[in-house]
Order: sequence, then C-alpha cells, then structure tokens
Amino acid sequence: MHRSAVLAFLAVVLLLTGCGSFAEAARSASATATGESTSAETSTSAAPRTTTAPPTTEAPAELPGGGRTLFPGRMIVALYGHPGSAALGLLGEQGIAASVQRAREHAAAYAGLVDVPVVPAFEIIATVASSAPGPDGNYSAESDPEELRPWVEAAGAAGLYVVLDLQPGRTDFLTQAKQYQPLLELPYVGLALDPEWRLGPDQVHLAGIGSVGIDEVNGVVAWLSRLAREHALPQKLLVLHQFKLAMIQGREGLDTARPEVAVMIHADGQGAQGAKQETWRVLHQNAPDVHWGWKNFYDEDQPMLTPQQTIAQVDPRPDMISYQ
Repeated sequence: MHRSAVLAFLAVVLLLTGCGSFAEAARSASATATGESTSAETSTSAAPRTTTAPPTTEAPAELPGGGRTLFPGRMIVALYGHPGSAALGLLGEQGIAASVQRAREHAAAYAGLVDVPVVPAFEIIATVASSAPGPDGNYSAESDPEELRPWVEAAGAAGLYVVLDLQPGRTDFLTQAKQYQPLLELPYVGLALDPEWRLGPDQVHLAGIGSVGIDEVNGVVAWLSRLAREHALPQKLLVLHQFKLAMIQGREGLDTARPEVAVMIHADGQGAQGAKQETWRVLHQNAPDVHWGWKNFYDEDQPMLTPQQTIAQVDPRPDMISYQ
C-alpha cells in the first residue's frame, strides 16, 4: 500500500485501535471424549506376546494444489486486506464465504493463461500499521489469532492458501510472527513481512518509508524453517514486500538456502504502469535467488493490468499475483 492511500488507511486503523479489533467471528466448540483403560496380569508361564504398532495411515500434509513444495508447480493469486475493513483491501469488502468465492474468481481468470495450477489465496493483514502508538507503544494493531482463525480455516477448507502479513511498527518481525504460531502451524499458511511499516525507535508512520535489516529477516527465515521441520509441514512461503531497494538493507545476504522456506520478493508498487515496470526492473538487479510476486491495485494503478496483460507484460512471470 502506498502513501496515496494511507491517509484513509490510517484513519480506519485509528478507529480499529480505538474500538478494539473487528467483530469476533463465531467459534466452534469441541467436545472431549473420555475412555477407560484396563490392564491384565500376564502369567509368567504364558507364551510371550509380540505387539506391532499399527501402520501409520495418515499421509503427510500437502499444500493446496497438491505436493509439499510451493514452486515451481503452481501460481498463487491472492486477495489482500484485513477482514472487516474495506479501506484496507479487497479482502475486507465482504464476508468470509464471499471472499472465498471472489478469490476463486480472481484465480480462475489466470487458469487458461499459465501451464501450472492456479491456487486462490488470502493475504490477511494480521498486524495493521497504526497512526497511534497503542497500549504497547509500537504503532501496530495486532489482531488476536483466534479472531483470524475462522477466516484462515475457512480458506484452508476451501482449498485456498493463506498468507499472514505483518506491519510491525516499532517492534520486530520475529516478535510479531511468533504471536501467530498457532496459525502458522497449519500446512496451508505462510507469512509476509512488510518493511514499509517497520519503524525505527523514533519513527512514526507517514514521516518516511520504513526498512528492515537483513539479520532480522534471516531470523524469521530460520524460525519459520524450524517450525516447518518440527511439525512436518509442507514448505512455507515467506513474502518480502518491497518497492524500494532501501526497504531491505543488506538484501544480498538474504538466506535462501533453507528448503523448508520458499522466499519471495513481492513488488507492491502502484501507479502508472511505466513506473511499476521500472520498479520491477530495479528490484531484479543483483537480486538474491528468490521467487517473485506482483501486485495489481484496483484504485491506484493507472490503469490496472488485466490478467492477460499481467501474464504478457510482467517478465519474468510472477509466482504470486495479489490484488488490493
């Protein structure tokens, strides 16, 4: 999201931080079953028994679209935004079921244009940059993971991938990422870091564009890699939003060597198509070995590319295309 849209953006966020998080979704209740276990004495003269553990029938969890590795082999097309807030992107313009359907429609528009399965997705802003410091003073409004869970689980049940986007303000990305570990333990949930909204200790939003050092990013890569290994999860997507080189300092040192994590640089510049293509070109210069994403803006692009134009004009072809 660029500065041309952030005044309305932050006004909404201020309301959110003043009034609490968005309306709490219905939560399912779980019942607990109890059973008895009995033991029997075995005679010393009885023949020894041999027991064999039953074979494991549960297959390893796969990604939406199949398999355990993200790319190559699929394209992700995502709706971006925050549930309940239309000002923050397409995702907030309708409820859960309608958002699932809208994501599917956006993905279907690419199905005949590429030679890989197209997977619809949500990119949910989990922590929203705020114009006010908030109770913790970090200029970021963190959604309760349990409030996001109905959106995340509905997306997963419908075959969508989910990316949780962090706009951390004055705290660091890893601290915020760990708050969403229960959701990231799901096999179809990845993570996005938005350095535009990563502030220094004396910075505030709109006074400049934020940035992050590569050590902080690599700390998230390492943590996400361990999480995937420990829970036998499919490969995790880690999206790094960028539209200026200075937003990720020391980018040449990005850790891309962990097979559990597919690292992506996502070009989320907006405006005239000539300027967007120049941003795309600059970001690719001396870039680390990563996957690539592209964002289409309904209101800010001049004009917004159609799916056909996106595939024809954005080279190399993105592995992820998001809509805001």
